[in-house]
Amino acid sequence: MKKSTIWIIAIVMGFAFLGLLYLQFSYVEEMVKMKKEQFDESVSRSLYQASHNLEVDETQRYLEKDVLATERRSFSQDSLMVDGLDGTIKQSHQFAVSADDGTVYSSFQLKTFEMKPASVPKAMILRKDKSSIADAAKTMQEIIHNRYVYQKALLDEVVYNILYTANEKPLKERVNFRMLDNDIRNELQNNGVNIPYHLTVSTADGREVYRCPDYTEEGEKYAYSQVLFRNDPQSKRGVVKVHFPEMSSYIFSSVRFMIPSLIFTMVLLITFIVTIVLVFRQKRYTEIKNDFINNMTHELKTPIASISLAAQMMNDDSVTKSEQMTKHLGGVIADESKRLRFLVEKVLQMSMFDKKSVVFKKKELDLNEMVENVASTFTLRVEHTGGKIYTEIEAVDSGVYVDEVHFQNAITNLMDNAVKYRKPEEPLDIYIRTWNDHDRLLLSIRDTGLGMKKENLKKIFDKFYRVHTGNKHDVKGFGLGLAYVKKVIDLHQGEIKCESELGKGTKFTISLPVLTDKQG
Repeated sequence: MKKSTIWIIAIVMGFAFLGLLYLQFSYVEEMVKMKKEQFDESVSRSLYQASHNLEVDETQRYLEKDVLATERRSFSQDSLMVDGLDGTIKQSHQFAVSADDGTVYSSFQLKTFEMKPASVPKAMILRKDKSSIADAAKTMQEIIHNRYVYQKALLDEVVYNILYTANEKPLKERVNFRMLDNDIRNELQNNGVNIPYHLTVSTADGREVYRCPDYTEEGEKYAYSQVLFRNDPQSKRGVVKVHFPEMSSYIFSSVRFMIPSLIFTMVLLITFIVTIVLVFRQKRYTEIKNDFINNMTHELKTPIASISLAAQMMNDDSVTKSEQMTKHLGGVIADESKRLRFLVEKVLQMSMFDKKSVVFKKKELDLNEMVENVASTFTLRVEHTGGKIYTEIEAVDSGVYVDEVHFQNAITNLMDNAVKYRKPEEPLDIYIRTWNDHDRLLLSIRDTGLGMKKENLKKIFDKFYRVHTGNKHDVKGFGLGLAYVKKVIDLHQGEIKCESELGKGTKFTISLPVLTDKQG
């Protein structure tokens, strides 16, 4: 599958997952917003009703107290009159309400009539009966009207007291805090809010006059407030504040059923991303494998061709074979066989590391001595370029506990890379240095070769990776050398890092633990 096709599928699926997640999060956000608005409305409605109940309760107390007091200040006068001509009895009741200074500001009179039926003819009785019914109805209306006027006068007195005397009392005397707490709790439950809350009551200027016993500050920044006695003057009003420590849990409880859906979608998205990464990695490994096969074919073809040509010449009777030619052909076969064996062993070494079947035969060695031996081995190759190897042996504690073969191969690979990646037609200089840094032993190998770009430094320790890829074979190899070095150093509890600048050269630094008595 083409890389562009994989990218198209990945982008389409990625946008689909992101769109699904966006819709789900938007739905959750809308649900939370709606639940919050419902909660705010329910709490506000509950607090308003509780404050209204407080005012009603205060009015009721004034009614119970002041109406009785007003009735005690009222007086009544009764009068009785008998008409001597027809024997009619007239009775009246006069009621009045007076102020504290004695001024009468409301009064009414109730009159009743009683007639002798024996002194009236039968025909007139019927007429007068009808008239009496109308008079009685009219009298009742007057009684009700006057009674209303009387009761209104009493209520006026109570309202007067409420308006001009009630707000003069301190807030803590006007409010029954326990009753207010119960009213708020009942109203919240009636509006579907049944979670714990904390309550405070303060004056208009912010002085707190009451706080519930179990008060905590958790959730205080989301407090709801309601004015008490809102018809009183501004300075006489109170404020009740309520906050809910568990408000967030209460609101988000409405969207808990969406959490599994979001989790499953996230799992699918992560799985998709991992799958795409694995696909690209597998494609990259396939490309690396193909490059490796091409390089390996090219690398193995040269020694095989040389051995085959030498063998043909030795078997060809038509070619005169002198002792010198026979010796030369034998040398070619031996050298190319050695090279062929070296290439195969390098591949087998990495295979052993991958299977974790390699066994180190560690022993105590002197790093300074090992470095000097490797340097002397490469002296002729470096001097052939016109350059030189410079060694700075500064390490005092140079003992290491390593596998001699693998560790020496690692250093040799670094030196070999320095020679292979030199600048064409220019001298190559290699600087080798050892030194101690606290409990670490360090080795650096710096060359004046081609160098590398910074983007290549992250990949040079990957298997099969080569700076020169494709069908370019100006430098021999499989791309396994530095991967092998990194593996050997890691398995010896060491560290390796690379610094390079294109056109100026490369520097490898190896850090190893200093040999201890226990290791020895």
